[in-house]
Amino acid sequence: MKLLRYFTTTEKIIWCVSVVCIIAAFVLFDRQNRLNLISSLVGVTYIIINAKGNPLGQVLGLVFCVGYGLISLGFGYYGEMVTYLGMTAPMAVWSLISWLRHPFKGNRAEVEVSTLKPGKIVLAFVLSGVVTVVFYFILKALNTANLIPGTLSVFTSFLAVFLSACRSEWFSLAYAANDIVLIVLWGLAAAENPSYISLVVCFSMFLLNDVYAFISWRRLRKKQSGSV
Repeated sequence: MKLLRYFTTTEKIIWCVSVVCIIAAFVLFDRQNRLNLISSLVGVTYIIINAKGNPLGQVLGLVFCVGYGLISLGFGYYGEMVTYLGMTAPMAVWSLISWLRHPFKGNRAEVEVSTLKPGKIVLAFVLSGVVTVVFYFILKALNTANLIPGTLSVFTSFLAVFLSACRSEWFSLAYAANDIVLIVLWGLAAAENPSYISLVVCFSMFLLNDVYAFISWRRLRKKQSGSV
């Protein structure tokens, strides 16, 4: 009961709708790749927990990175595999440490929202650009399927995790941008293998959750500043 009270009615509805859609897509289009199903369910769960500013979401995010990396390997999306296992997962550890080190008024279940200074915003985009260029040549050498959207995914993923470590609410919008890229990426995969439609649905649900997470963090900021 305490766990149920922790989440708002809106959060419960979003999570339940996401779970139902993901399971329905799995039953209709896949039925075999259980790792797809498990990773998708872990994914929507960690996003809705992240929306609360709870570091537990970062822990589940690491679990998702491993599962998603293996899924990407199966289709030949080496860019996604390298990005999530070699970049996103290690940076998620950095984010977890940052969140644990900055609890709001000692509350370990809620991170203190930070304000991005102009210099850090510039740094975020510059680093994201540099990493993306480097990864482009790596992915090209690996003959990665759908190279351009795969490379764009690197940019949005790095930016999202960087902003997450900075404890800025804008990380959720960066993840939302990444969701859109991944919807396109797995849509292309689904054109070859309909079972991947389940992943298109998965990232559509991620998009819904990430947009809500941004709204939730805006509310957190106002609450923590005492303006509400």
